[in-house]
Amino acid sequence: MAEKTLNDLFLDTLKDIYYAEKQIVKTLPKMAKAATSAELKAGFEQHLEESEGHVERLEQVFELIGKPARGKTCEAILGIIEEGKSIMDEFKGTEALDAGLVSAAQAVEHYEIARYGTLKTWAGQLGLTEAVSLLDATLQEEIATDKKLTQVAEAKVNRKAA
Repeated sequence: MAEKTLNDLFLDTLKDIYYAEKQIVKTLPKMAKAATSAELKAGFEQHLEESEGHVERLEQVFELIGKPARGKTCEAILGIIEEGKSIMDEFKGTEALDAGLVSAAQAVEHYEIARYGTLKTWAGQLGLTEAVSLLDATLQEEIATDKKLTQVAEAKVNRKAA
């Protein structure tokens, strides 16, 4: 068996987050539709646009390393999305729905923050300067989205749920 390198790990993780972003793009409209808070709904719609940009940036990274943009099934994101669907089903029509949606969305964001942070660090180690910039741009957007979700939760939806 050939020895695996950081390049291999980088590509494998890149495929993972590419798949995850594509799943997120499919799921965000459902979350926006389920949200009762106008602010939360608008936040999901804005993040959908950002996520479409994240997919494009990832495609640029694949191009930089000379590999086709292909995803690899990400069981972690599928599990997180499934938890979100359960919340939408179990809490539909209740005051707690939006708080649950924020919780599910933050689980997604934290996964993405971990992946993009790691990929950015590895890209730097591998001398992929352009990839570092692309990955950092997405990382910063994910961090900003997480902060916005916290603000919406603390200012409104958690109180409504209580």
